[in-house]
Amino acid sequence: METVILAVVIAVVVLGALGGLVIGSRRKKSLPPPPPAAPDITAPPAEPHVGDEAETPRDEPRRTIEEVDLPDGSASVAVEEPPAVEAPRIEIPEPAAGRLVRLRARLSRSQTALGKGLLTLLSREHLDDETWEEIEDILLTADVGVQPTTELVDRLRERVKVLGTRTPDELRGLLREELLKLVGTDVDRAVKTEPEDRRPGIVMVVGVNGTGKTTTTGKLARVLVADGRTVVLGAADTFRAAAADQLQTWGERVGAHTVRGPEAGDPASVAFDAVKEGKEMGVDVVLIDTAGRLHTKTGLMDELGKVKRVVEKHAPLDEVLLVLDATTGQNGLVQARVFAEVVDITGIVLTKLDGTAKGGIVIAVQRELNVPVKLIGLGEGADDLAPFEPEAFVDALIGD
Repeated sequence: METVILAVVIAVVVLGALGGLVIGSRRKKSLPPPPPAAPDITAPPAEPHVGDEAETPRDEPRRTIEEVDLPDGSASVAVEEPPAVEAPRIEIPEPAAGRLVRLRARLSRSQTALGKGLLTLLSREHLDDETWEEIEDILLTADVGVQPTTELVDRLRERVKVLGTRTPDELRGLLREELLKLVGTDVDRAVKTEPEDRRPGIVMVVGVNGTGKTTTTGKLARVLVADGRTVVLGAADTFRAAAADQLQTWGERVGAHTVRGPEAGDPASVAFDAVKEGKEMGVDVVLIDTAGRLHTKTGLMDELGKVKRVVEKHAPLDEVLLVLDATTGQNGLVQARVFAEVVDITGIVLTKLDGTAKGGIVIAVQRELNVPVKLIGLGEGADDLAPFEPEAFVDALIGD
């Protein structure tokens, strides 16, 4: 009996041990993952509008194509025009006639020393040799020149001796007459721009850089436009930086077309094209601004001669105007001689007569070249270039 009980106990123990082993092995095996839950489907983020920051999309009302009103073609669609480019304002120049008379006060401010000095000396009761030497000194200091000074003093001495008693009015009239003889009243001073047999008139402007040559060309265009002429400008000063831009600006102010070429290009080619376009456009005058780097006989002078020859393949030049700085005195006469040897100067333009210039340079340069002064510059203003009028000029010299 005891043996049976012992066998049963052993069997129970063995079965318990086997059951524990089975349960432990099952716990060591990994359980399969649970089935995935169904994902939440969301709408893609909306594109941000212009000026919006990226943000949570907003619900916006949407319309179907049936709800959208389409244009039926009856209403006009406004098209925004591009902004128009403002054209340069065309100026109306001051009339050239009588311009020197209107500028007389400006001229007389710097010139009356000559006239007043002469009148003061001539008013002395006794005019001895020393007084006449003082008169000569005043004339020479005013750049009148040696020969014109000698002529003027000789005539004044003779007339004063005959006149005897001299009142201030008589002296002023006497001096005015003699100065007018020196300046010249019987000379044709008109700028030739109207040839009888063709159009356009051709004017070439020459001179040393620094005399106001390009500015004078632009101002001359204003004078011609003020007289009712149409003008084409030729920017043949291709060697000086911004010379063409400067001339074009002057032309735009009065509605004149400017022909220009590449910087450092051939001046003769530009001059040729300017005359060609002037003929095609049917304008009245072509003004050609030329280079003026140095007043030597090489380089520049050869170039001026070439420009002249090329232009004359179209037609003869009607005017060759030499621009001189009136403040340079006798040095201006040296420049005048050199230019006159290369091109036939037909007229002189004296600039800066409102500054420290001496009025006698008008007389001296005319004697030197046997060419009349046709225009004078009396300031920096656009309309300060005036046709030369001998009477108005002498009246400004001797004052009221």
